[in-house]
Amino acid sequence: MQRTRRLALFHYWVAFAAFLPAVILGAWQMLMRSPLPAPLDDPNAYYASVTLHGTAMAYVVTTFFAMGFGYAVAATSLRRPIRGMGAAWIGFVICLVGTVMAVATVLSGRASVLYTFYPPLLASPWYYLGALLLIGGSMIWVALMVVNMAAWKRDNPGRPVPLAMFAMTATALLWAWSAAGVEVELVGILLPRAFGWSDLIDAALGRTLFSVTLHAIVYFWLMPAYIAFYTLVPQAAGGRLYSDTMGRLTFIMLLVFSLPVGMHHLLADPEHGSGFKFVQSFLTFLVVLPTLLTVFSICASLEIAGRHRGGRGLLGWVAALPWDEPMVLAVGLSLVMLGLGGFGGLINMSYAMNMMIHNTSWVTAHFHLIFGGAVVIMYFAIAYEMWPRITGKPLRSKRLARWQLWLWFWGMMITTIPWHIAGVMGQPRRIAIFDYSLPLVARMAPLVIISVIGGLILLVAAILLIIVLLRSHFGERSLAQPLRYALAVNPPLQVPASLNGFGLWNAIVLVLMVVAYGYPIGQFFFLKNHSVPAFTVTSDSAPMGVR
Repeated sequence: MQRTRRLALFHYWVAFAAFLPAVILGAWQMLMRSPLPAPLDDPNAYYASVTLHGTAMAYVVTTFFAMGFGYAVAATSLRRPIRGMGAAWIGFVICLVGTVMAVATVLSGRASVLYTFYPPLLASPWYYLGALLLIGGSMIWVALMVVNMAAWKRDNPGRPVPLAMFAMTATALLWAWSAAGVEVELVGILLPRAFGWSDLIDAALGRTLFSVTLHAIVYFWLMPAYIAFYTLVPQAAGGRLYSDTMGRLTFIMLLVFSLPVGMHHLLADPEHGSGFKFVQSFLTFLVVLPTLLTVFSICASLEIAGRHRGGRGLLGWVAALPWDEPMVLAVGLSLVMLGLGGFGGLINMSYAMNMMIHNTSWVTAHFHLIFGGAVVIMYFAIAYEMWPRITGKPLRSKRLARWQLWLWFWGMMITTIPWHIAGVMGQPRRIAIFDYSLPLVARMAPLVIISVIGGLILLVAAILLIIVLLRSHFGERSLAQPLRYALAVNPPLQVPASLNGFGLWNAIVLVLMVVAYGYPIGQFFFLKNHSVPAFTVTSDSAPMGVR
């Protein structure tokens, strides 16, 4: 198991090493958009910074964290060494090389296209190649999760796959499906044009392919948090999981429902008919179901723990929970942000209401509250839970860890609530500089300044996270307790085959993807050509209109 611990630790360190600079860049971006003075007040630097911030957060932090968490879960939940350790390290190196390549290209000023690429804007081919290596290398992790689960099932016929491993395999499969869109865009559209092998670029097809990834990737980010909800939180609270079956259904629904929905990001794009947009908007609402099921199941699990600890009355169990445990505190704060961010998501996915907030700061507030808030705070809690098991050294100062979680929560709330309000007032996103002498823009200035304060609090929380982890990493070694996963109130001895594997669900996903994307993507190959000249973006040419 020591080799697995080292593998997981390397992935975690890369994730958090990318996380802190990304938070620093985010704080600087908020300062630059505000009426306050900012260092390096340069729009070109702003767009390069946004590209680096988005690439680090969306691809690097999440992918490395999920892979490290996956290897740890596979070894501890299956209670056996991971098969394919050599391949796992090869995948790690490929992902790391891709990360360095992409980051170096952005820092050189040759890739100010944001992490969503936005063709016909064109970056250096080395940025796209780095992103492709990072995403492609993670497919080795996907294969290893599937292989290890399948091997365990062969060796344990008839037994239910442990929920943690079942959920992690669902996460890997979701990533494989969702990454297909951006991989095809990179290989088929962006890299050939960036290397000069073609003269034009089909921007509409590129945006459509990226939409396959654009929303499903959010649930890939979310899945580690949900795994912690179901398998770590009840154990940390001193109780049991309300239902193992609900957990399996949740991860199956997340896999099936979160993929054929990305076109609601293209509601304002003219290349697609309203029929397909409406279908995918409707399908997007189905993603609410696993979230509601999770909120019910986890609240029920926490109530079991609270009443076991002596909580009485209607809500007495809430006060009885061990809020001094970082994992328990994190889930409480995460659910608050998930509820608020989820409400904003209902507006985003609405075929009619989306037009009110399209391309405004409301959208930025929504995905920061979901990912930066509800998801990332659970990444912190997972790190605090896993670090002692990986390093054999106790977590130094749970009190400091709790301070860090509270700071992150309040920083995210102070940042995103003003963004929501400014978005309703019409503040556009992806703009480097505002003219606050204009009366309409001046009305938003107090909201922007408040969000800057929130960004600085987030930066303090991020620094505190690294301090806690470093202090723990270099602390005195002690006997590490094994990682225990929550037992269900009624642990299943057997489960139906459909709840113990993914063959059926992958087939359903394939059908849904063909229905949702077959014609929208296929039309580009037999209708009027949408190709246009590409616009190369460098640090000297990034236009003020990159929006």
